[in-house]
Amino acid sequence: MELSFLGAAGTVTGSRYLLEVDGRRILIDCGLFQGLKPLRLRNWGAFPVAPDSIEAIVLTHAHLDHSGYVPRLVHDGFQGAVYATQATVDLCKILLADSAHIQESDADFANRHKVSKHSPALPLYTVKDVDKAMKRLRALSFNMLHEPLNGVGMRFHRAGHILGASIVEIHWKGCNIVFSGDLGRYNDPLMADPAVVRDTDYLVLESTYGDRRHDQEDPTDRLEEIIRRTATRGGTVIIPAFAVGRAQLLLWYLYRLKQQGRLPDNLPIYLDSPMAVNAVEIYQGNLEGLRVTKADYAAACNVAHYVRDVEESKALDTTPMPKVIISASGMATGGRVLHHLKRYAPDPRSSILFAGFQAAGTRGSKMLHGAETIKIHGEYIPVRAELHNLSMLSAHADSDEIMRWLGNFKKPPKETFLVHGEPEAADTLRLRIKDELGWSCRVAADLEKITLR
Repeated sequence: MELSFLGAAGTVTGSRYLLEVDGRRILIDCGLFQGLKPLRLRNWGAFPVAPDSIEAIVLTHAHLDHSGYVPRLVHDGFQGAVYATQATVDLCKILLADSAHIQESDADFANRHKVSKHSPALPLYTVKDVDKAMKRLRALSFNMLHEPLNGVGMRFHRAGHILGASIVEIHWKGCNIVFSGDLGRYNDPLMADPAVVRDTDYLVLESTYGDRRHDQEDPTDRLEEIIRRTATRGGTVIIPAFAVGRAQLLLWYLYRLKQQGRLPDNLPIYLDSPMAVNAVEIYQGNLEGLRVTKADYAAACNVAHYVRDVEESKALDTTPMPKVIISASGMATGGRVLHHLKRYAPDPRSSILFAGFQAAGTRGSKMLHGAETIKIHGEYIPVRAELHNLSMLSAHADSDEIMRWLGNFKKPPKETFLVHGEPEAADTLRLRIKDELGWSCRVAADLEKITLR
């Protein structure tokens, strides 16, 4: 059996891992590259193997860095099935459609305003490509060993992180391989803890926060302090948030603050992301994967006014009253939040509050590293607003939580491969696993192919 790392090796985006046995190929995750331009350009290059030679795709979860390349692969000839949990299938419907819509809109904007060097600018894939891709998705339940492909077994364990996220276990030719996907947090207020896995021959493990521990401060304290201070000086709080997972967690925390009387009753909160609104509805229909009751979650969802209409979204940038706007995308790479940043980033009374990891090259990363201007829609926008990043809101396990999860294994895997992390984070985690657990562990290299013993 051979394992190839076609993405998320040396970076946190583009998760793609290829298993090959006797001429058969299965792809675990099929994500978009995001962030720095050299990474984004990889989305446009030829896939390392012929798409029509891949028998199936297995998705750990719906975030675009794990699922967002599926429509392009279908466009280029992939003809197999895509296996995932039911909630992942449901979320992919909205995430992939939104991704295609943004790409089509961005291409149209670039062509109309002549702000692209390409003529014409084209989307990576279209809404029609997404429609074709969705017909290939197949939902499988958690915790059961499924064998939808001849001789290949797969099991989905709950990973926490977001609704439907899974740790994927593959059994093939007498070999057992576990792909962690994105491990969630312990004691998350919404999501259950990552499931215990006790045995595997090989482990492919994320390392996003492999070199750090999350701030242990209660996020409600920080949210209250930032929002109150901003509102007092007449500013608006802009929260770029991932539409799936982070937006729902923020609604929960803001609900608790309102419930406890720690935010003004008359301070409006807006969820300005049709995709996030749709995701809220999917979460409400899949409470089995959440810690909270149906009544509590419904109450939390009502803390915000949902903005679907484009004109209503634009109006948020013309009203002077203090407010909180949660809008996608989480790293400020696209979506409606860009229009809000154009309006509020130059305003020193306002605050921009990031809520987790910002990949290198993204606007979020640049702003947090002190950029005085950011480029949006061909314009350079000054950054004068107050900036924050509440890393404790991350949906990724930190280094201590990863080590806690690894402590469940009864014996070491033959080899542990670290992926989905910047080089320093991955190597720091490698050393910790080696020193504290005594495991054989290595950082996967981009496009590396390994023969599994």
